[in-house]
Amino acid sequence: MLAQELIRLKRDRLALPAEEIAAFVAGITSGKVGEGQIAALAMAVCLNGMSRAETVALTLAMRDSGKVLDWSDLPGPVTDKHSTGGIGDNVSLVLAPIIAACGAFVPMISGRGLGHTGGTLDKMDAISGYRTDVDIAAFRSAVLDAGCAIVGQSADLAPADRQFYAIRDVTSTVESVALITASILSKKLAAGLQSLVLDVKLGNGAFMSRSRDATELATSLVEVANGAGLNATALVTGMNEPLASAAGNAVEVANAVEFLTGQKRDRRLSEVAMALAAEMLQSSGLAGSHKEGLVQATRALDEGKAAEAFGRMVAALGGPSDFIERCTVYLPRAPVQKTVTAEQAGFVTGVETREIGLAVVELGGGRRQPFDSVDHAVGMTDLVPVGSEVKRGDALAIIHARSDDEAERAAGSVIAAYAIGPSRPPAQKSVLRRVGSRF
Repeated sequence: MLAQELIRLKRDRLALPAEEIAAFVAGITSGKVGEGQIAALAMAVCLNGMSRAETVALTLAMRDSGKVLDWSDLPGPVTDKHSTGGIGDNVSLVLAPIIAACGAFVPMISGRGLGHTGGTLDKMDAISGYRTDVDIAAFRSAVLDAGCAIVGQSADLAPADRQFYAIRDVTSTVESVALITASILSKKLAAGLQSLVLDVKLGNGAFMSRSRDATELATSLVEVANGAGLNATALVTGMNEPLASAAGNAVEVANAVEFLTGQKRDRRLSEVAMALAAEMLQSSGLAGSHKEGLVQATRALDEGKAAEAFGRMVAALGGPSDFIERCTVYLPRAPVQKTVTAEQAGFVTGVETREIGLAVVELGGGRRQPFDSVDHAVGMTDLVPVGSEVKRGDALAIIHARSDDEAERAAGSVIAAYAIGPSRPPAQKSVLRRVGSRF
């Protein structure tokens, strides 16, 4: 079938045959399908949707457009987690070593910051010497050595997805649930996983601000993964405030090290990370129940094994061998620190989380354009959580900036983002719901 015929079928709300979807995707990587045709199909899908069967076919075709990793020689289950993105969300940095310390292998292929949300790769790039851009051989070696590795997508894993996404990004077709699902899962399937847990964010700091949209995406991801032969579950978690008390790159790495070593564990970060850990251990077969998974994950933290795994991963990928012990030496530090104080007494009743993320981008900690450089040192720490009581003049956050002017602008954004009222708001759950697997 000609590419234009496939576009016509979806334009007219008809089902696309799996074999024709595969041929279209093959045409993307071979150059036989042009950018205009990719854009036209993306828009048709965005407007008219895809069935689960069509989305499974697209996911598998994009997976098969490049190499598929094989971990069958490893002496344990291979699992991973994917987040749809948030603010202060350094869960991957603590979760991967926790799971590795419990006996699983976590080949985590991550991404960079997108829009107002932070990117795991940008955080790892803050570590002196650490390499996120490695070949498959180095990736495998790190996973074998440390049990986990956090790296970027190599050119030969799901290359059709990379081309497809670049066009979606400039044609207002990013929001399609079917295309989001295929994009995420094609890369995870190419990574050779045996199980996957998805963290779908919901709230004013997430891409999904409505409950029904987050549930739709979580359900699509789980059902399509299952249809493609991958055991997957999803947790919908709250993003109506920063997850950790730090937002940025180096500052979130430092926060993760504090978490792993037990120096400081932010409540909401702990709740989400431990829930995901239990889910991963159960879905990978290492735990018989959620409760058992929590016990295992807690033991890995308390005995220092998770911190050791993180340290081994950093060293295996080019970072310093004593990073856990001396992380502040190896992380960049911004020249200006400014404390933002409350202008009135009361309780923190809410945070416009997206505005916090945008303020970090304005400081230089994110990108306005895809190829912008990132200042890994800037960001915010000591962000006060919702429900906290504050007096006038109490600290709400500390800004880490390149200049006094930039710190002042960021401070204004923090003041505007924080709502302070006369009474403490009801406590909000960090983990809102679970979408299960049929496996």
